[in-house]
Amino acid sequence: MAALHELDAQALSRAYATGEASPVEAVAACIAHIGRWEPQLCALYAYDPEAAQVAAQDSEKRWRAGAPLSALDGVPVTVKENIATRGVPMPAGTAASELFPAQEDAPPAARLREAGCILLGKTTMPDYGMLTSGLSSFHHLSRNPWNLRMNPGGSSAGAAAAAAAGYAPLHLGTDIGGSIRLPASMCGVFGLKPSLGRIPIKPPFAGRAAGPMTRTVTDAAMLMRPLSRPDWRDTMSLPPQDIAWDALDIEVRGLRLGLLMDAGWGLPAEPEVAAAVRAAARAFEAAGATVEEIAPFSTREMIDGLDRFWRMRSWLDISALPPQRQAKVLPYIRQWVSTAATLSAAEVFHGYSQMGALREAAVRACQPYDFVLSPVAPVAGYPAGSASPIDDPMRPFEHIAFTLPYNMSEQPAASIDCGHTGAGLPIGLQIAGHRHDDLGVLRLARAWERMRPAPRPWPSPPAVDGPACLPSTPR
Repeated sequence: MAALHELDAQALSRAYATGEASPVEAVAACIAHIGRWEPQLCALYAYDPEAAQVAAQDSEKRWRAGAPLSALDGVPVTVKENIATRGVPMPAGTAASELFPAQEDAPPAARLREAGCILLGKTTMPDYGMLTSGLSSFHHLSRNPWNLRMNPGGSSAGAAAAAAAGYAPLHLGTDIGGSIRLPASMCGVFGLKPSLGRIPIKPPFAGRAAGPMTRTVTDAAMLMRPLSRPDWRDTMSLPPQDIAWDALDIEVRGLRLGLLMDAGWGLPAEPEVAAAVRAAARAFEAAGATVEEIAPFSTREMIDGLDRFWRMRSWLDISALPPQRQAKVLPYIRQWVSTAATLSAAEVFHGYSQMGALREAAVRACQPYDFVLSPVAPVAGYPAGSASPIDDPMRPFEHIAFTLPYNMSEQPAASIDCGHTGAGLPIGLQIAGHRHDDLGVLRLARAWERMRPAPRPWPSPPAVDGPACLPSTPR
């Protein structure tokens, strides 16, 4: 058997059931592995190995008694910082936040505890989750384990870095414009943004979804069973549905796949990114699918309008803070929201209407196909200290043109590794499905996982000390 920290959730669950390994041993292995990585990677917030060890002892007793809470009982997990966990402050990535212990678990965290998962800690994010970056005014700078000089992506930055580095088998992120899929792509892991409302979350709002970030599609599917259970606190959640999350087989032959290589705006896909995605499309064709390249369906008017709306929303939130707290917000974010002060009501309302226009365009474009393939990000990576690939707060969304539409349209979409650049950075393939066909997206991702060339070994902890970092603690 491989080292315990290297096992996926499915393998750990089997080992617990047979007595070949215990939750106490698995958690200890993860803690030791985190100790080798975290000083350089800086992926964690509120890391609590002592509490995890106590929870692992309780899980071990349940397995020995033949009464685990679920197949995931005793499996280590991390949760993104902006998903409330009882007793832990939630800074939302920014030093401008006042820190108060959360009074209750948000729905995704509650479902993980009910399943018996062992919470190791929380993972880092940028200010208000508004960057595709590991840059934050509160957390240490998070880095990409494939290359510590590079960005892990964001806003689920720490979750992606922790998944790629093997901190635990299971990680939970959130996504409102690509914040699961973009870092999953840049760190070479699997990330699913489910249909809006499939996983109850608090607070809910347009486009926002929580979803699994794992090394394998099977692990993500295992997480969907508890996470998709209903919770009345999400007023936008879908009705309960009995979905066979473990039934991941699909017949590729006969599928009709769209291929989107031009998003219609934003940065064009870099040559190596485009080549890797096209190679994946050819592999699906070789397996019997029909692949048809499709025209762009989103426009500059849509994104500029949406930008104005979200700029105003964020400006209202930040400008309501006392001046001394406003000054603590990351300068990039402050500069982005500053122009909202001059927007008219008509401009903001038109911007809001563009979310509906983008939703209709995405659903219409995907309707003729079973699934649509595309790049996740137009770039494979960028420097760790940058806020975005072009680092321009006046053009903040140029790199999310492939991911953002599916948040507005409420469609499920996933990122799965499909190759790497000459410099060794991962490249993500996006698979988008029809609204509510989350299982279908998982199935096609699992098919690709089986078809693709053998991936590279996961990155190892650095042999020498790099940039110093200690796990963040509430302050």
